[in-house]
Amino acid sequence: MSAEQPPSSAPPGPITSLDDPRALTILSTEHWSLLGARSLAYNEAFVRGGMFLTFLSMSFVALALLAQGMRFTDQFLTVAAIVLAFDLVIGVATYGRISGANVDDLRALHGMARIRHAYLEAAPLVEPYFTTPTHDDVESVLLSYGKLPDGGVGQLAYALTTSGGMIGLVVSMVGGVLAAVISLLFHAADVAVWVGLAGGLVTFAVLVVLTFGTVPRAQQSLAARFPAPGAISAAAKEAPPAP
Repeated sequence: MSAEQPPSSAPPGPITSLDDPRALTILSTEHWSLLGARSLAYNEAFVRGGMFLTFLSMSFVALALLAQGMRFTDQFLTVAAIVLAFDLVIGVATYGRISGANVDDLRALHGMARIRHAYLEAAPLVEPYFTTPTHDDVESVLLSYGKLPDGGVGQLAYALTTSGGMIGLVVSMVGGVLAAVISLLFHAADVAVWVGLAGGLVTFAVLVVLTFGTVPRAQQSLAARFPAPGAISAAAKEAPPAP
């Protein structure tokens, strides 16, 4: 006599509610994935910035040693201009990558804000215990960085205190020194200081123009599905009339 076969269990159906434990497992897994992405973005920004500063300092040491053997001649100025131009290229590339890492970090913060909103939908009781944003509009997401200063001057001063702002200042200095060295090559020593100052300001202005509006552009590619109530009203005011 054959033994009776145990009844086969039915496969689990699709998730239809956040009350399903599988939904919270998926959300928490994605949350940890985004935390790892933020960590990688920060590490890359710090490593790239450190590499650039190390390369720049070694370049200045090499130029100092070279100046002892070549003296302050046109040949030395030519070598210095080549080295400084190479430093400037590396600096601009480093600044661009740090800006890209900031965008990656913003994207991760955007995703985590959405996930926290899902946590609140599943467990509204935990809302008083959250100190990080639970809405994914740009104003709410930026609260993760703390209270940003209002006004153009305050925001510029704050930007200069960040790692990207520091690298931008160093790159501007390299651009100014390169402009001064080029002016010395053309025997314009009387205006070399002013040319260097102008070169630094121009380099700084170019970096500001290239990075201005980075956050709004990044936010445009990430739709705000769960904006804060104030952001909803503001978006409704700015939205064009329906045809």
